Amino acid sequence: MWFKNLQVFRLTSPWQISADELNAQLSKISFSQCASNEMQSQGWASPRNNDMLVHTVNQQFLLALATEKKLLPSSVINQVAKARAQEMEEQQGFAPGRKAMKELKERVTDELLPRAFGVRRNTFIWIDPVNRWLVIDASSPSRADEVVKLLLKCCDKLPLEGLRVKSSPQACMTSWLAGNEAPKGFTIDQDTELKSSTEDKATVRYVRYTLEPEDVQKHIAAGKQCTKLAMTWDDRISFILTDTLTIKRIKPLDILDEEKDKGTNEEERFDADFMLMTAELAKMLDDIVFALDGEMETSTVI
Repeated sequence: MWFKNLQVFRLTSPWQISADELNAQLSKISFSQCASNEMQSQGWASPRNNDMLVHTVNQQFLLALATEKKLLPSSVINQVAKARAQEMEEQQGFAPGRKAMKELKERVTDELLPRAFGVRRNTFIWIDPVNRWLVIDASSPSRADEVVKLLLKCCDKLPLEGLRVKSSPQACMTSWLAGNEAPKGFTIDQDTELKSSTEDKATVRYVRYTLEPEDVQKHIAAGKQCTKLAMTWDDRISFILTDTLTIKRIKPLDILDEEKDKGTNEEERFDADFMLMTAELAKMLDDIVFALDGEMETSTVI
């Protein structure tokens, strides 16, 4: 398995915890399906559909945060409530007021909720206690925030904070584009986004297009900076780096397929793939941090 997007955090100090200890802590908020009167349920689930909330391979931890939400569109609630309101108007001779309409919608929601269909999604988390990474497979910071908040509720004194680097990713990506020269170990690919810092937030995007240095200079002169840049690391992994240090559209390249341990069964193949992913991404993250002039010193414990 390979993560598609990376929200990257740092363990700011060594975190000595065993898989069994972490499993016990996560079990405080284990996942259960929505009750009939619940709109959403969230908790830790087994990443491999067994009894363990922590899957361990080569000192690397894999977790899964499960979220189930009931599908109950507001349009359906409004439609049913409107029909009920018409019935009430016919019976009492006047339409229900604002307060009565609000209460009516709440009653309709309570009635429909037990019959609503629940949709579940899993958000996967990779914890690397050896190299002190915590990485969430999520495209948005808000999804990562859900994970972090629940981790902090379960885990005592988790030494965690967002990855902070010395140089602005936006400034570095703009410089790499302007000079048409990627940092050592990387190549620049063909997807790019440049955005203005002015109020209008003028944005230009290039997809599968090699941007020439003179074009970059024109955009920079017009006040735009690079906010997304497609890159390849060591001919092994392609990705998009953003100005917020989110890493998107992770894709292992063919060279890694050749190095996969095929294994004899599904479990062995999964573990081999997870071990390969964590080893490669740990090295890639180190190189990205180095390209951005290193990490800012910190001793913060959340």
